[in-house]
Amino acid sequence: MLDKHPPETPTTAASDMHEAMRLGALERYDVLDASREAPFDRIAGLIRMVLDVPIAIVSVIDGHRQLYKGCDGLATDEAARKDTFCRHTILQETPLIVRDATKDPRFANNPYVLDDPHFRFYVGVPLRTSDGHNIGSVCTVGYEPREFSEREAVILREFAKLAMDELELRRHASRDALTGILSRRAFVEQGSRVFSLSRRQHVDLSCIMFDIDHFKAVNDTFGHAAGDMVLSSVTGQCAELLRDTDILGRLGGEEFAVLLPSGRNGAAEVAERLRASIEATDLVIGSAGLKVTASLGVASLDSSVLTLQELIERADLAMYASKHAGRNRITIWNSADGGPARPRRRVLKAGQIVFNDRMSTIDCTVRSLGEDGATIDVSSAAGIPERFVLVIRADGFEARCQIVSQAEKRLELRFA
Repeated sequence: MLDKHPPETPTTAASDMHEAMRLGALERYDVLDASREAPFDRIAGLIRMVLDVPIAIVSVIDGHRQLYKGCDGLATDEAARKDTFCRHTILQETPLIVRDATKDPRFANNPYVLDDPHFRFYVGVPLRTSDGHNIGSVCTVGYEPREFSEREAVILREFAKLAMDELELRRHASRDALTGILSRRAFVEQGSRVFSLSRRQHVDLSCIMFDIDHFKAVNDTFGHAAGDMVLSSVTGQCAELLRDTDILGRLGGEEFAVLLPSGRNGAAEVAERLRASIEATDLVIGSAGLKVTASLGVASLDSSVLTLQELIERADLAMYASKHAGRNRITIWNSADGGPARPRRRVLKAGQIVFNDRMSTIDCTVRSLGEDGATIDVSSAAGIPERFVLVIRADGFEARCQIVSQAEKRLELRFA
């Protein structure tokens, strides 16, 4: 949906800085690349049962969307941030209680109130980190006006603490709860030690990034339990093919990385074995068969790579080149083939896509940023022109951009 009016007047520098710090806190938990997960679904189910409400949601909020980590009563996985009630919840410490949205000037004209599903009642509690940042919310929603007692508000706050405890446990865990392989944090810790040793000793090291193709369609068609089965099966297959010296980790929802002591040719051979093994996997969900594939990218250590993050970023860019080329293939990163002058850094920033003589804007979340371009996530790519201005207000940043590739809701940009 486009805002057919000029961009909002910039907020104060303090407000922009507060949002930048909030997103920085959210980034620590690494939860944006996977939507609904069983522990949070269970919390949502308990909220719905205990408080007798039609809908309960556990969510996090990035620069452009509310992502449902757990939900009971709705089939969707996310909503545009600008249309959500919870964007107000994260601005306060106390519960936000809306007894009748049609009588509240903040929400009376909200599309979810005026149109289907015609929300009326809402209570939200912020997900608050130990250092005081609201990274998301736990909320209940209903279709009829309703009162909400202080006792019920206390119960909802306790559920929010329970959800936050789960996020903290995941943050410090060394193993991914679903697949059993290394978490992002553990992968980076182990990988950084191996990377430093490889640079000092001048030995081969490569990174393979891979991502399950059309994974959102699996979740939408077969359900999240089927998606979990796909992830467990794929990682099990890959673990069997890799050596004890290889490091396998889950970096995001359906995104994985392998760090291995091999040069480019050896890493490409391993990547092809992984690709073929994933393609050959036959899964049965109910009475239906399911075939999955993956897109892979390979990058190898050379004198220009100074950090593990740069090596991962190169493999990630190669992986997205595989997606752009048709998926179910591998791509080897090569600076001579138009790779970035300098690798981008992983970030989490609130951005805006500005176009139509600055009369139209679309919110986005910036996921990586470099001198030559950026990677952004959007709620929908519909209506976004090929060229536009990317604005990051917290940084006072503006750049003219061109879309160079797209993989579902993620856009790769080159600065003009």
